[in-house]
Order: sequence, then C-alpha cells, then structure tokens
Amino acid sequence: MHAAPRRTGLGLVLLCLSGTLIVGFVLKQPCASGEWQDGRQYRELCYTDIVPLYTSEQLQGGRLPYLDSCRPSANECDEYPVLTMYVMRVAAWLVPGGGTGGGTGGQGQSPPVTAVDFSTFFAANATMIAAAAFVTVVATYAVAGRRALYVALAPTLLIYGFVNWDLIAVMFATLGVVAFLRRRNVWSGVFLGLGAAAKLFPGLLLIPLLLGRLRERDPDGAIYLAWASLGTWVVVNLPFALASFGSWSTFFRYNATRSPDYDSLWYIGCRSITGKPYCTHVETIGLASLLVFAGGSVLVWRLKASRHPDFPAWTFGFPLLVVFLLSNKVYSPQYGLWLLPWFAWTLPDIRVFAAFETADVAVFVTRFAWFGNLDPHIGGWVDGVSYTMFEVAILVRAAILVWAVVAWIRREPERVPLLDPEPTGALADA
Repeated sequence: MHAAPRRTGLGLVLLCLSGTLIVGFVLKQPCASGEWQDGRQYRELCYTDIVPLYTSEQLQGGRLPYLDSCRPSANECDEYPVLTMYVMRVAAWLVPGGGTGGGTGGQGQSPPVTAVDFSTFFAANATMIAAAAFVTVVATYAVAGRRALYVALAPTLLIYGFVNWDLIAVMFATLGVVAFLRRRNVWSGVFLGLGAAAKLFPGLLLIPLLLGRLRERDPDGAIYLAWASLGTWVVVNLPFALASFGSWSTFFRYNATRSPDYDSLWYIGCRSITGKPYCTHVETIGLASLLVFAGGSVLVWRLKASRHPDFPAWTFGFPLLVVFLLSNKVYSPQYGLWLLPWFAWTLPDIRVFAAFETADVAVFVTRFAWFGNLDPHIGGWVDGVSYTMFEVAILVRAAILVWAVVAWIRREPERVPLLDPEPTGALADA
C-alpha cells in the first residue's frame, strides 16, 4: 500500500511566506535610512522606490495628494493612482511630525527629513505591503492549495516585494479572481475596481473574466461584474477628479508621455536602431505597443481555443498579462509580481517557473550593477557589468515569458481546483 500524501497546510505556506518577507525586508534595510549619497542602493542591491518617493511625492508635513497642490519641483508629484497615493499618505502620517503642516495647499516650506523619518516611512509601507502579500497567498491557496508556494517562496517576491506598492494591486486582483470562481460577481468587480484604482493592470483582468461569464451563457453575471468594477473605480476616483482634475490626471498624462523604460523591449529596439540612450516618437511607440498588445492577445486566444476549445476563459488572464508586459513601453522591475498567483493557478510547471525566476533575478542584479557603474565614483555591486549584460538578461526573460505562453497554450485545461488543498501539479511532483 502507498502512504497517503502529506497535505501542505496553509500554516506551513504562510510560514514560508513569512521567511521570504523577513529576508526581503532585511535586504532593504541598508537603503531604508535614505542615505544614498554613497551609492549603496547599487552596491548593496537594496534599491526601493519607497524611500525616495517620501520626499519626491512631498508627503512630509501632511500634504493631501491631489487636494493640496505640489510645490514646484524637478520630480513628478502625485504620479500614482489614488489608492496607491493614499497608502503612501497613511504611511507618512506614521512618521514623526507627518500629520502636521502642508494642509493649506502644500505651498509651505517642507520640514527637514531625517534618517528616522525615511526608516519609519519605509517600515510603515512595508507593513501594509506585507499584509497584502499574506492576503494574496491565502487567496492563492484557496484556489490552488500548496501551489501557493509558487508565490510564498518566489525570489521575485523576495527582491521586488518592497520595491514598490504593486502587491497592493496584486492582492485586489487575486481576490477578484477568487470571488469570480466563487460566483460572487459583484465582489469580483469591486475587488478589480479597487485594484485598478491602485494600479491599472487589474482592470485588464475584466477581459478574461467577462469572457468567462459570456461563455457560460451568464450575461447577467457579466453585467454585474462589469458595472461593479467600473462603479468601484469611479467611486474611488471621482471625488479627486472633481476636486482637482489637473492633479488627479497627472498619472495618465505622465504615462502617456513617458519614454520607454530601460527594462522594456521598446527601449532595446530604440537603442539598437538609433544608437542613442533614449527613445523619440513616444506617442507612436505608445500606439504601436497598444496594437501589439491587442494583436498578440487575440492571437494567443485563437491558438488556445483551436487546441482546447472548452478551456476556462478566466485562465486567459495569465497570457494576457504576459503579452501586456512584453508589448508595453514600461516594464518596471517589480512587475513580475503580477504573474506569481497565475503561475500557481494556470501554469504550475516548475521548469518554466524556475527559468522565469532566474531571469527575473538576473535582470535585477545586472540592472543595478549597470546603474552603479555609470558613475565611476560609485560603482555597482560588481564592476564590469555593462548595458549589454543587462540587455541580455532582459531578452532572456522575454524569451522565457514567450515559452510560458506557449506552455500555457499546450497545457491541458484542469478543473477549477477551488478549495482543493492538494491539487496535482509539477510542484507536487517535485
């Protein structure tokens, strides 16, 4: 007789998650003080957006994003969506003196910022981000059981979890999918709407979820889902849009005119063709990226439908996000976090996952070594890393993501493993 397989309980998964987050938090500590003049963010690989944005978003002194105007500055201000900006605002209130001043238009002089202020701001944000990670893993576990270890133990989570606030949006996106699978259409829409108010990518997930309801011949469910999502986004955003449309719309204007990011394929193309370290014709690139995204998404859907006509439409969320990442002009380092629950749900192939994680880490270490080496007085974590090495890491990651989409297309659809604590899969086999 064969012994019954051991069940991997949620407690063990959360213990693994705790270890990943603790190590990730410790690795960011050299940068938490804000004392970056010596280039430690490159040498010690501790870079995080959270620390510099405390001052560039002018959060010291109690300024209310959008409602209090930004002081003139060389940096963008109020450049994030509403929920993300107010997560920052809540964290800044926990900084000593962070709830005073700046509430009369934000035009006054900023109070001086100390290392304690930066460290407190980072710790407050990290606490909220960690809470979002725990909710994400619990929700992932509800759908895929021990496959949630794909999230809890991911190197991507360790190095990127505290780089930015993406895990807030990942949490809402994950809850939206779980609510969808439980046939809670309104709640699914609410969570996706909140996610889109934190980062726009959860709004993309409306596409596969609405297609899922329509393929089930449930148009009412699709309508509830769509209106709940749109209504939630409007409720969160409308007060700020009415109070100060110019400040509120900064996020949209900034991204419309933003040049391709270093980590994007568009930047590599621009640099290779023009020989210049920047891209021109930003509006043309933006339109082209939209067309590539739309065309690539339709192609992937058709290929999957021709191979497996009855595949669950909601699983299309995985390749949809991958195509978006590959076609978009911006691929910020932490965007890999978006994919972690989807690996657990729809592509639990340990080979593809390990390859993606390796490439994602390679992009991180070559990116910041190259940045540091641009200044001979600072240097990166290791000397001699060139842009070419960083470029190769990006191209390898892109190739692996294409492999992941092909693997998803070829993979036999599984039943929805909602609330099944022990689904089969490559991780279980390993």
